[in-house]
Amino acid sequence: MSKITPCLWFDGEAEEAANFYVSLLPDSKIEVVQKNSVDGPGGRAGTVLVVEFALAGQRFMALNGGRRFEYTHAVSFKIDCADQAEVDRLWDTLTAKGGEPGRCGWLKDRFGVSWQIVPTALPKYLGGADRAGAQRAMQAMLGMGKLDIAALKKAYDGS
Repeated sequence: MSKITPCLWFDGEAEEAANFYVSLLPDSKIEVVQKNSVDGPGGRAGTVLVVEFALAGQRFMALNGGRRFEYTHAVSFKIDCADQAEVDRLWDTLTAKGGEPGRCGWLKDRFGVSWQIVPTALPKYLGGADRAGAQRAMQAMLGMGKLDIAALKKAYDGS
């Protein structure tokens, strides 16, 4: 178990967000839901204060801390995807209901949290032995929102 647990700050949406996130990946679950015992900045007595959860085995905490703070791309969560189907599913789910697609595999979900949806094949194309192919793949990626594995391979191969 890791000593470090990322904490995500919400304004009353911690449990909704945690449930959404654990629905995305295998080996994910809600571990603890802690409610406020008294009225405070995080909500009234009896409402959710903290949700501890795991995403693909990585522990997180969602906190209803009161006033909402905006997230930035300075901190994001990268999900390695085995294939295009997984890239598509995660991209579509995370950008639904108010999420915002970004460039180069980045997006913000409906809660404003930044994610990188990255195929595991990407390093093969960006760091491959064919430097010209890697440059073509990089240029292709820079023009993408959701990453397209077939298009990256085609760019790398020069076809």
